[in-house]
This record gives sequence, structure tokens and C-alpha cells, in this order.
Amino acid sequence: MFTTRLISGIILVLLAVLFVGKGGLILFGVTALISLVGLFELYRVLGIENRSVGAVGYITALSYYGILWWEGHEYLNLMIILCLMVLMGLYVFTFPKYKTEEITGAFFGVCYVPVMLSFLYQTREMQDGVYLVWLIFLSSWGCDTCAYCSGMLLGKHKLAPVLSPKKSIEGAIGGTLGSAILGLIYAWLFGSRMHGIEEPVIACTAACAIAAVISQIGDLAASAIKRNHKVKDYGHIIPGHGGILDRFDSMIFTAPAIYFVLTFLG
Repeated sequence: MFTTRLISGIILVLLAVLFVGKGGLILFGVTALISLVGLFELYRVLGIENRSVGAVGYITALSYYGILWWEGHEYLNLMIILCLMVLMGLYVFTFPKYKTEEITGAFFGVCYVPVMLSFLYQTREMQDGVYLVWLIFLSSWGCDTCAYCSGMLLGKHKLAPVLSPKKSIEGAIGGTLGSAILGLIYAWLFGSRMHGIEEPVIACTAACAIAAVISQIGDLAASAIKRNHKVKDYGHIIPGHGGILDRFDSMIFTAPAIYFVLTFLG
């Protein structure tokens, strides 16, 4: 199991370097594909993956990425509102076919997976995005590693004992500090090449620290959904890791966090 997980992890890193490094259409397409697979995994857990409300979610996700690609950003909010209106129309005109939680779950899924994950691509498209986008990985995967190590060495106080008994407050703090240090080191190495950020060291360190906190919330949120619906993994598409949401749960939160922190600090 460990060997399988390790090999899959190495392959994921190599693919990330390839796709994120290239950027443009290839990253856009991969992000959209991952979003759709992740949305399907979530809908399957909610039991709506093959129902009309699920179809509305898939169509909305595709439309959202289409608008994003054609840079029609002024229509993105309209797309989300239309999604809610269509879902509510299905709810009332087919009543009592759907339960309230199925409608809210379908809408939540669109915002949770495709919209939030799209900021991976959007960060790459920012000025200096070729450098800034890697902060998403540093604050996500870096936080996971640092939190695990510090938790193993120092962990005494449970962070969320019912939801995730192995996670500790010490681990959470270690993950946040570790991510901040990684952001600091990264800025020292590449900050001179960032022309759109006034204070790269401050911006990268703060962005990684803030995103690390949010990353851990994202990880716990994904676990909470699985526990509520009594499933172990979202899928089996990534050997040793589970589904897309099992591997990218924290990145779903760090991508928009990095994007907006850099937008405000830049």
C-alpha cells in the first residue's frame, strides 16, 4: 500500500510539474477535467450523480469553464445564479421528487469543486503566475507534510477528535508554520523574478500561511462529508490515494485562498 501510494504521489508531482509548468490550454483542460471528475465523485456520495439535478451541475460546470476560457468574467455570477434558479425550478415543478438537501447538494457541489478548483488555472494566468501558482502546492502538500511530521513528534491535543482523531493542534500549527517557511524560502529564491508583487517575501509568506490554515479546513471538510455519508474514499481513480477529492481536497481551498491573498497583497 505504501509503495503504491508513493509511486502514485511521484507520478502526480511529475504531472503537476508538466501541466502547471505549461499552463495555458493544457492546464485549463486538465483543471476542467479534474473538476468534472471531482464533481461526479461528490454527487455519487450524495446519490445524485445520475439524476437531473446532477446534470444541471455538470452543465453549469462546463458552462463556467467555457465562460472562463473566453474571458467573459462578467457572466460568471450570472451562470451561478442561473444554476440555482434551474435547480429551484426542478425542485418546485417536480415536487416532491427531490429533497431539499439534494437541491442544495447539487448547487454546493458546483461552487465547491469546479468554481474553487478553477483558481488553480486563474492563479497560473496572473502576472507572475508561472511562479505564484506553485504557492498553491506549497501551502497544500507542504502543509500536509509539515503537519504530519510535527503532529507525530509533538502532537498531544486533538484538533477535531470526533472527525479526525489523528490530527492535533500541534500538527496544525506546525503545518501552518512549515508552509509559511516554505513560502519565505520560495520568495527568497524566485522573488526577484516577480515583477507584479511589490514585496514578494511578505506576500508569499503570508499567502502560504493563510492558505495553510484554510487548507486544513478543506481537508477536514472533505472528511466530514465522507463521514456523514459513511464512505471511506470518494473514488479509486488514483491508486493508493482514492479519488480526485481525496487527493485535491485541501488544494480546492488553497487555490482560491492563494489567488485572493496575492490579489490583495500584490
